[in-house]
Amino acid sequence: MSNFEMSGSQNYITEKSTNLQSSLAGEFQVQFWGVRGLIATPSKNTSRYGGNTPCVEIRVAGKNLIFDGGTGLRILGKTWQQLQQPLEAHLFFTNCQSNRIQGFPFFAPAFIADNSFHIYGTAASNGASIKQCLYDQMLQPHFPYPLQVMQSELQFYNLTPDKEVKLDDVIITTSLINNTQRSIGYRVTWQQYSLAYITDLYPSPDEVERERILELIKGVDLLIANATYIPPTAHNHDSPDLLWQTAVNVADSAEVQRLVISHHHPDDHDDFLDQVQSEVQCVFPKTLLASEGLILPVV
Repeated sequence: MSNFEMSGSQNYITEKSTNLQSSLAGEFQVQFWGVRGLIATPSKNTSRYGGNTPCVEIRVAGKNLIFDGGTGLRILGKTWQQLQQPLEAHLFFTNCQSNRIQGFPFFAPAFIADNSFHIYGTAASNGASIKQCLYDQMLQPHFPYPLQVMQSELQFYNLTPDKEVKLDDVIITTSLINNTQRSIGYRVTWQQYSLAYITDLYPSPDEVERERILELIKGVDLLIANATYIPPTAHNHDSPDLLWQTAVNVADSAEVQRLVISHHHPDDHDDFLDQVQSEVQCVFPKTLLASEGLILPVV
């Protein structure tokens, strides 16, 4: 069980938590379970980079954090079923769009009574909380079983931008990075190391949003950012630099150490993404394109 408290005057959330058995105290690493934007695209042309929608697992100081719950969350859940129970983890959502939450109904560990999950998110553009968004997608006729059939302990926390979540000595900082989509970005800090997860960049953000982004990601050891494109049908491959230029610009301005570009467009096949990776590395050498199964150390 968790001891949860919120301090409005100090604008942070503090939480003491137990450890997931797959984590090792002292490590800080990230694993990608879903890297595709908009819609899942399983095919022979996406087999190397992967076709599942966004899900990233961060293991830090004996804790497990999950960012976004696209279809990659199902694959992560199947892996966790092999672990000794009970499990406890923290799920952070950037927004409530379908490609960020559609894997949650298929997250098998959430159906096991002894498990416990802490779920964080900000209000959607229509004012709905993260709990309401997850609840609504599991109602008939969209899904055969309601959220209440999940037997694990689910605790929901409503985030507002600039609030901090403290998990012992791990600090998760939030910021509003896309006002139109009401999307928030995250920075995870442990000791002197840090990682940022910002996946709703778009070309030419206004000055206020750009400053928020730069402040959140300044000097991080690893930045995970999205490719940018015009969804969903106007995408073309005539100017592949448009896919990565925004991410590179903010990474360079914020003096980020390493960059990983994720949320690949559904039409971007493996060979094309190889080409993009080669091109972006010529400009920002410490860059990778995310692929499912990729594990990177932050420390």
